[in-house]
Amino acid sequence: MSEKVVVIYSGGMDSFTVLNKAVQQGYEVYALSFNYGQRHVKELKVAEDVCRNLGVNHKIVDISAINQLIGGSSLTDNIDVPEGHYEEESMKSTVVPNRNMILLSLAVGYAVSLKANKVYYGAHSGDHAIYPDCRPEFVKKMDDVCRIANYEEIEIVCPYLNESKIEILADGLKMGLDYGQTWTCYNGREKACGKCGACQERLEAFEINQAQDPLPYEV
Repeated sequence: MSEKVVVIYSGGMDSFTVLNKAVQQGYEVYALSFNYGQRHVKELKVAEDVCRNLGVNHKIVDISAINQLIGGSSLTDNIDVPEGHYEEESMKSTVVPNRNMILLSLAVGYAVSLKANKVYYGAHSGDHAIYPDCRPEFVKKMDDVCRIANYEEIEIVCPYLNESKIEILADGLKMGLDYGQTWTCYNGREKACGKCGACQERLEAFEINQAQDPLPYEV
């Protein structure tokens, strides 16, 4: 019987690559997506379609009530989404307070209930400067805690923690993945905006990998 793992799957290109890596490694994958009150749920619809096509177990959990407690992010509140590269100071407005600690805690609980022993998520080196809950030291501490928080030891796994989105895409292309099955843009319109930090980083990754992004863009 295959080993069970939980993958936190947003529908974006990083978690899409992590999901497929876990599947191709032969794990019995349980994908877990969250509606935490983000501006749009287009990513979640994309995630649902991908999991159905892969035959992967998938849950979408509504935790949007947490927005009564954690606000101030342009991804959840009525604040304009900044445009430009992630390195720009304005991108800090996209931080959702304590998001990954909350999501990881829920995913670990799910893993325990499934008798899985690993939780995967898609933090990478490009996130370190902006998102505190994607830094290696955060992942290490969360891994330490999640190994002792239950009778069952759960490992936190970030396959791309020390790699960039450019390297993630390169690996995914080698795996033969179709990134037309992902959604990255912070705006949930018909086409990706091409201007927000998420789009900028994605487009840069495709350009450096000398590949064509299959998503349609407004610009």
